[in-house]
Amino acid sequence: MIKVTFKKHSLSFILSLFFISSFQSLASDIKNVGVPFVENYSKNIYMAGNQNWSVVRDNNGVMYYGNSEGLLSYDGRSWQLYKMPNKVIVRSVATDNKGKVYAGGYGEFGYWSYADNGKFQFTSLNKEIAKAHPLESEIWKIYIEKDKVIFQSFDCVYIYQNGKVTAIDVQEPFLFLLKAGSRYFIEILGKGLYELKNSKLEFIPGSESLANTEVLSVLPYNNNFLIGTSKHGLYVYDGNSIRPWNTIASDFLKTYQLNNGVPLFGKYLVYGTILNGLIITDYAGNIIQHINKTSGLQNNTILNLYLDQHQNLWTGLDNGIDRIELNSPLYYYFDKSGRFGTVYSSIIHQDKVYIGTNQGLFYSDWPTNPKEFHSFNFKFVPNSQGQVWDLSLIDDQLISGTNEGSYLVNNSTIRKISDINGGWVIKKVVDHPDYLMQGTYLGVAIYKKDERGNWMFSHLLKNFNEPARYIEQDEKGMLWIAHAYKGVYRAVLSPDLKLATAVNYYDVNSGLPHTNNINLFKFEGRIIFSTDNGFYLFDDFSNKFKPYKELNTSLGTFAYSNKVIKAEEKQYWFINHGKIAFVDLSTSGKVIVDSNKFSTLNGRMVQYYENINRINKSLYLISVDDGFVLYNEDNTADSKYKELPKVLIRKIDNANDHITTIAEGDATIKEITLPYSKNNIRISFSLPYYEKSLIQFQYFLEGYSGQWSEWSTQTQKDFTNLSSGDYEFMVRARINGNLVTKITTFKFNVSPPWYSSIWAWIIYFMLAVAGVVQFRRIYFKKLERARLAIQHQLEKEQEEYIKYEAIISERKISEMHKEQLEADLASKNREMANTAMNIVYKNELLEKIKEEILNLTDSSGKKLSSSQLKKIQKVIDEGMSDDRDWNIFESSFNEAHGNFFKKLKTNYCGLVPNDLKLCAYLRMNMSSKEVASLLNITVRGVEIRRYRLRKKLNLPHDKNLTEFLLEL
Repeated sequence: MIKVTFKKHSLSFILSLFFISSFQSLASDIKNVGVPFVENYSKNIYMAGNQNWSVVRDNNGVMYYGNSEGLLSYDGRSWQLYKMPNKVIVRSVATDNKGKVYAGGYGEFGYWSYADNGKFQFTSLNKEIAKAHPLESEIWKIYIEKDKVIFQSFDCVYIYQNGKVTAIDVQEPFLFLLKAGSRYFIEILGKGLYELKNSKLEFIPGSESLANTEVLSVLPYNNNFLIGTSKHGLYVYDGNSIRPWNTIASDFLKTYQLNNGVPLFGKYLVYGTILNGLIITDYAGNIIQHINKTSGLQNNTILNLYLDQHQNLWTGLDNGIDRIELNSPLYYYFDKSGRFGTVYSSIIHQDKVYIGTNQGLFYSDWPTNPKEFHSFNFKFVPNSQGQVWDLSLIDDQLISGTNEGSYLVNNSTIRKISDINGGWVIKKVVDHPDYLMQGTYLGVAIYKKDERGNWMFSHLLKNFNEPARYIEQDEKGMLWIAHAYKGVYRAVLSPDLKLATAVNYYDVNSGLPHTNNINLFKFEGRIIFSTDNGFYLFDDFSNKFKPYKELNTSLGTFAYSNKVIKAEEKQYWFINHGKIAFVDLSTSGKVIVDSNKFSTLNGRMVQYYENINRINKSLYLISVDDGFVLYNEDNTADSKYKELPKVLIRKIDNANDHITTIAEGDATIKEITLPYSKNNIRISFSLPYYEKSLIQFQYFLEGYSGQWSEWSTQTQKDFTNLSSGDYEFMVRARINGNLVTKITTFKFNVSPPWYSSIWAWIIYFMLAVAGVVQFRRIYFKKLERARLAIQHQLEKEQEEYIKYEAIISERKISEMHKEQLEADLASKNREMANTAMNIVYKNELLEKIKEEILNLTDSSGKKLSSSQLKKIQKVIDEGMSDDRDWNIFESSFNEAHGNFFKKLKTNYCGLVPNDLKLCAYLRMNMSSKEVASLLNITVRGVEIRRYRLRKKLNLPHDKNLTEFLLEL
């Protein structure tokens, strides 16, 4: 019956192995030296509880962990913790291919999924459990089998199918339900091993021996099953019997307490322990690899193991999460104790690995059996304390160049062969196979083989005593020497190698960009010089250095390498200040630079003392500052992925004043509609690619931008002030600068704002119609007001015109009146002038008459008597001084000159009538003679009166009297 059952399940068993065995085409052998790369995720990184009880991956590549604080997720970029109801510990996790993540803990199980609102929410299945079988303990295991999900606690096994939960009541205490291929096994305490079939438990005959052994692992194994117990080792179940598997692996697991296991690549098994990390065994039971806290894990207690389809082994630890790159080409050995100090060189010779450090020389056995894990046990080489600069293997003799001199190394002993301090580098002399030259503190040391073929110090090269950090010979045999600070020297050697017959010094005057740390190396038969500006060559014709443009262009950033180490023909190591690249020139016309797979070593080598040694055709030993790394070219496939994972759109946030989540999870973010109020969005994305790599993203928002963005490591992008309409966001990733993923798209629509909706447009139309009506009414009212205003304006302008005409008329009348007045004034002035002139003429006439009277004679010819003459003269004088002429003149003068006399009398009260007369005559601009005639005085009298008048008027000397009177 047991045989029949086994055959019945054999097909499904074989199918279940197909996925595992598919790894074999991708995976190389697990190496037994060093450990693969281990990436640590501490609780300070994922920000959750210490313990991680379960690990699983969904079909999108997102990792989920059953953590002591809830369900933990990781998408290659960010961590997210989801709390379970009652904040229970998540002991078990499983995923289906429909976007559900099943989780279980104490008194709770169900599934997480993305709801319609875009939120990751938990749906409890507790309500589906029959009251007869309540969940009152932890859910330790969850398995998904086609259309059903199996939950296992220590009290019951629950099966969720078609929306209902049924219970398998075991009735007796049992341990874990374990899946192997498509079969399920469970240990009932005190009885043995059972198999779950069709919702029933069937006892496996012969399993009584396993009673109370705590079966914690059942794995497919060579068409059989390998049963792992907690403290009793491993057993083989062949379908008929169960027998102990007496192997080294079984003994190890007995000692360190097995806790779980998973199959690996169809030819290995991985077992996690409680006390000592994990081991990888082959099918013969040999321990091929052992990884624990000493070799890289954060914790020695392995709570769960999970192997994803990309050969990453995930470990849920008692404190943290670790990822192990099983198929990595790099295997590591680190000195966790700090015993070595800083490692400057390393090499393998005669089944031993040697490490030269600043503390001295150390050695350990090198493994000879590839089927057994080798644990290094380094020992100190006696009398080797001090700085070791170089380890070189020449003609099967290992030479150690140190601060105190140079030594021949033989197994665990050393013999001094030179007292010259500081053996930096040692090489064979061209065309002199029995000679070596060594760069030292004191110059170049020459070594020669003795009669037994051993290398011995011969002499120091004469005529050159500068420190020689790097030395190389060119095709002409000339020796080039690099000084750490001064630049470069070239020496011509004598035939006996004792003397430098000529030494030339080169610095910035010879074309070098600087003199510090100029290193020189042999590259494809030529000597190249490394500088901070790139590589240089020496031109013999011009005797100057010039940039090596072809090499610099093809190397990219590694054109600034400070060290070059030959790997093999047409292959070199270029080291750019701690970053490593493998450069392959074997393909004609191509320079292939590969630095991606060495990114984990960046910054881990001692700068300027980097050391890489070739062990065999495909294996290299790389010195790092606290140990060494083995590089295996057999494990250098460009990608372990048959198909690269896609970029996941992880979250859409509203990026307005406060960041709020609109949707999350790639499963639900396909096409959404956003309100216009949320037109500032942040799109977060990630690539579930977990190997140490440079991952860059490129995005393009159709409908917003016109082209793809530049490649960037940023994993989110903000788009602000998006106008309404349809958009399509496209994003892709690039791994290590060459592998590009497919494009992931996300469509979304920004709704029009409320003021652009259909109802808004209807309202706008109605408002527009009402506005037109109102506008017409207002317009016509405005026209009426304008008409009235124009009419009022015309009336006002007419009134103003009439007023203006009146003013013009009045102005004309005034001007005419003024002209009349001026004419009258002119007439008066003429009248006064005539009057005055008449008076002058009259007075002059009377004066002449008066003079003629004096000459009158009587009939006898005698002059008249004086009495008669006096009477006549008196009449004449009375006529000349008659005031009637003056009164007439004064009256006319006042009419013409606006009360001139009144002003004079008011302002100058001391004036007498004669002064007033004088003022009037002077105002009329009469001459002194005319004034004298009018006043009946002499001209002299007029001047005297003028003088007196000036004094009465208080006129200054420079003021003209006539002008003053005219201005009055």
